[in-house]
Amino acid sequence: MALAKAGVEFRLHPYEHDAGAQAYGEEAADALGVPYDRIFKTLVAEVEGGLAVAVVPVAAKLDLKAFAAALKSKRAAMADAAKVERVTGYVVGGISPLGQRRLLPTVVDSSALGFETIYFSAGRRGLQIETAPRNLVDLTQAITAPIAKTS
Repeated sequence: MALAKAGVEFRLHPYEHDAGAQAYGEEAADALGVPYDRIFKTLVAEVEGGLAVAVVPVAAKLDLKAFAAALKSKRAAMADAAKVERVTGYVVGGISPLGQRRLLPTVVDSSALGFETIYFSAGRRGLQIETAPRNLVDLTQAITAPIAKTS
């Protein structure tokens, strides 16, 4: 695991995944008793340079215009799920921003920096990682920007 290899503090939080769940992040938040704004989902979008990763709170949507701007791209669109799974090595609903087959440009929503720790997928449905947001930013070589929108 990338976090262990980097020697940073983290905790794993397993929970019982419901195969019928559609909103994986909200399911994790509810199962773990964590506020929605501290659980982050990993989304993959197409930008001019190829695929890029967005990490946003589960209760929010990705602002594609803000995401594109953060990556100095003209536009962004959500990537095809099959392509995302092939490129990242993870299944949708269990995509982690860490440990992907290759490092993709990554943007973490700046709201993450307001928390001592945040939660995000550990690479499979039913398992979340809790760590300091700076650890995630450093290990993914991410930039931070306001890329989430509510409603």
